[in-house]
Formats: sequence, C-alpha cells, structure tokens
Amino acid sequence: MTIDVRDLADLGPADRAALFERDAGVEAVSEDVRGIVERVREEGDVAVREFTSEFDGVEVGNLEITDDAERALERIDDDVREAIETAVANVRAFHEAQVPEDWRREFADGRELGRRFRPLERVGVYVPGGTAAYPSSAIMGVVPAVVAGVEHVVVVTPPAEEINPVTLAAVHLAGADAVYRVGGAQAIGALAYGTESLPRVQKIVGPGNKWVAAAKGVVRGDVEIDFIAGPSEIVVVADETADPAFVAADLLAQAEHDPNSPVVAVTDDADTADAIATAVESGLESCSRAEIAREALANDASGVFLARSMSEAILFTESFAPEHLTIVADDDEAILERIDSAGSVFLGPQTPVAAGDYASGTNHVLPTNGRARVTGGLSVETFLRATTVQRLSSEGLDSLADTVTTLAEAEGLDAHAESVRVRTEREE
Repeated sequence: MTIDVRDLADLGPADRAALFERDAGVEAVSEDVRGIVERVREEGDVAVREFTSEFDGVEVGNLEITDDAERALERIDDDVREAIETAVANVRAFHEAQVPEDWRREFADGRELGRRFRPLERVGVYVPGGTAAYPSSAIMGVVPAVVAGVEHVVVVTPPAEEINPVTLAAVHLAGADAVYRVGGAQAIGALAYGTESLPRVQKIVGPGNKWVAAAKGVVRGDVEIDFIAGPSEIVVVADETADPAFVAADLLAQAEHDPNSPVVAVTDDADTADAIATAVESGLESCSRAEIAREALANDASGVFLARSMSEAILFTESFAPEHLTIVADDDEAILERIDSAGSVFLGPQTPVAAGDYASGTNHVLPTNGRARVTGGLSVETFLRATTVQRLSSEGLDSLADTVTTLAEAEGLDAHAESVRVRTEREE
C-alpha cells in the first residue's frame, strides 16, 4: 500500500514534528541564493543573463517580452482563451468584493477618526514557468493587484527557448503592465533591487520553487513579500458519509504537484480510512504523474490518519494548519467553526480543491508549512496600505489632555506633554 492508515493516538514526537513543523526546504540553498541575489544587486542585467544561461540553459537578449504576451493570444486555441477569460472574470469578481472603503467616524467628545486605503505603486508577480504552463498562477497574482489599483504590475517568468503561450496569454488577459523572461533567485533579486531592464518594486508575490522561496527570504526587509511558501499541501477531514473515491482524487491532485507535498486525510471512521487508502492506490494507476505522487504520499508529512473522535481529528487539523482544507462530513459547517488555521477551505463533496486552483474565484496563492496559523492567502489587501486619519476639535483635545500629558510625563517625554499643554492653555 502506497499510503498507510495510522492511528493518531500512536504518533510519537518525531511523527508529530514531521507533520506540524514542515520545512519549505529553503535553508539548504539559502547561502547559494544569497550570493546570486548580491551579484544581481551589484551587476544588474549582466548577472541576470549569466545566471539565466547557467540555470535555465537559455541565452536571452531583451529581457522584456510584454509584446510577446499580447501576441500570444493569437497562438492559443479559442477554448483555452475562453477558459482563461472565465477564470479572470471569476477571480476579479471575488476580489472586487474585498476592496475596502475609506471611512471616518465622529465621536461625541470631539474626535474624528478614520482609515483610508491606497494601493502600492509597483509590485512584482512571480509566475512559475519555463517549458510548463501556469496560467492560473498568472491570474491569481496579477488580478488582485489590478483590482487593488496598483499602477504598475510587473510579471517575471522563467525563460525557455519558447515560453508557453498559454501562460503569456493569461498574463496579458489578467492585466499585467510588463512581462520579463527571468526566473529563479535572479528574478527575485532583480525585482527587489532593480536592473537596467527591470524596475525596482515595492512588493513581490507569487509561488515558486525553493530557490525562489529562499530568495524572497533574503530580500525581505529591502522589499515586502507575501510569504515564503513551500510545496502544495492538503488535509481532508472526512466522516463516514464521505465518498472515498472523491477524497482520494483530491489527495492525488495535490500529490502530483511535488514529491514533498504533504497529503493528508483524517477521519474518525476506520472503514472510511481503509477505503480512502485503497482508493488512492487505485487512482495511482491512471495518474500521469504517478511517480511524483507516490513520493508525496510516502513522505513523513503524508498519510491517512484514524482519529478516536471527530474532536481529535479537528485538533489535529488545527495543529497542522493546512494550505488547503477539505471538509467532507455531514456537519461540515460545525467542523469549520472549530478550525481557525487554514489557507483556503473547501466544503462538501462537490467542491474539489482544483476548482479553487483555477476558476471558482478564490485565490490559490496560499500560506504553507503551518503559516496559516498567522496569515492568509493573497488578496486585494496584500496590495494596499492603510493610513489612519484624525481630526480633533478644541473640545476633543480637552477631553484627552489630562490622559495624554499624564502618560507622556510618566514616560519622561515632556515635549509630548507640552505639545498638548500649549494648545489647551492658549484656548483658555
């Protein structure tokens, strides 16, 4: 059996560490990545082209390929274009619903307080690629930035002798302003510090391999990032009403991403656990990426787990804090209410994670490695900055004067206190 059924009660400290302390694998390459980023920072396009030749095996002239992205529309089938347009429309509609409104509120004591929201001017979106096509990643990164009102959205994607036109078409239809053929750590360095060809951005978002993730960690502080993400992951919480074939299909859909992808199902029903494991084994026979999936299913952070109760299954899931959480149970809403830490949740038997990956409208750029405990996925808010606004009347300042001066003097900041006192005394 490729994937074993294990009792949660039998998990030891090492087992729990593998499940709950997952690593994106960036530490092993961080030192090499630091050298790459520093060279790009110092040498600009020269270093970018050298690393592109070394790592991608491609000699590039002009790095910008914005015109190629527009022309890519002529090179894709009509049904593919229609699918991209539908996905873009759905993702745009969902993210438009997130746009916050500026607000002000007047309080009875003379305080007027509020918040306003303004977009960043320049952001960079990393879209995995090369010879593969990832139109969905282009859509998920670019659309919320455009909806937020970002003035200049830059896309970088790894080069190939011919970059897949589907990815380029998606970049264009999503609304990117410029596209560059550069990938890996050198792309992150170029976006963070700017080169002769690439503009320096304020924030970098998007998924990538461990080299990209490590580079985001290196430049963080000089530029904002979304988060450092690892391989795609899933936890399925199921009860006896779940269809094992559906659960297995969702597990395999994540397992085919990466050999290191954590793939987990947890249930309080022994028969369901055995049936899921059997269905996974059966599904592997028709999986085109079976070798990758088998490795993912066999890693220490994967498995089918039998809980003694649904409460134990819920506690396990909360500790795992998965990127994707699927709940297939008779009381799925009640279970959801008890789980706070998950990147994106999929409820019911007819809601595969693949729907969110591509076209339901939610964003698929999500926190992994337990980061869902402290942050959410990509959204409109990712590309906004919030400013607080306040205005005090004379009465409003009077109402605060004693509080402010007392606290300021307690901290030894007499000038703070005096900045209030000079106003209230003049009013008197």
